[in-house]
Amino acid sequence: MAKIRVALIEDHDLTRVGIRTALQQNEEIEVVGEATNAVEGLKMLKRLQPDIAIVDIGLPDKDGIELTREVKSTDHEEVLATKVLILTLRDNKEAVLAAFAAGADSYCMKDIRFDNLLEAVRVTYNGNAWIDPAIARIVLQQAQQNPPLPEVTQLDNKRTTEISVDTSLDGKNQPEEMIDSYTLTERELEVLQLIVEGCSNAVIAERLYITVGTVKTHVRNILNKLCADDRTQAAVRALRSGLVG
Repeated sequence: MAKIRVALIEDHDLTRVGIRTALQQNEEIEVVGEATNAVEGLKMLKRLQPDIAIVDIGLPDKDGIELTREVKSTDHEEVLATKVLILTLRDNKEAVLAAFAAGADSYCMKDIRFDNLLEAVRVTYNGNAWIDPAIARIVLQQAQQNPPLPEVTQLDNKRTTEISVDTSLDGKNQPEEMIDSYTLTERELEVLQLIVEGCSNAVIAERLYITVGTVKTHVRNILNKLCADDRTQAAVRALRSGLVG
């Protein structure tokens, strides 16, 4: 069985060692490389082409959101297949939405339990989004308040950059009123709620007493109805439109 190849980009030594130690306790996962800043991290990802990059937002040269945007850019085709799991202490709305807009596949808080981190790695590897429940509540709160689109100020050692966040994730700014709850069945809304909470297909199946195959069918229907490319887009659109709570 092929192992999940993970690279760590984290400047805090103790945090990086702790994550590495936790991941290496699982036989499914292989930590293939580490870097302490974004520039070296991107070089490492190009060289090693891991399955998943665990990226800290607070890197010393540029933040993890900007690095994520570079990883997901067609300018770096070598790493397009690498999935990005953001791991951070920053739980403010602006950082969360900016990470999603940059193309992050999953988003976890640094106080996550190790077993949940392992689950997040597995879920991300399988092509699904793992969203920390605390973060889901943050995005939901913003959706309920319905403020104007935020601007994120990224600070590094050289400059301050203003970035307008496109919360539609695909650059099309799909109006929230176009998402109609009546187009989703009651069961699909239940599945969508669990997606927002960061549950994997297996966990959703267990909670709803249905098969994993049935969950996959519901997820596919949800993505089609919300015009979403993946679970992250579906979750953010659902939260922004108030479909789930």
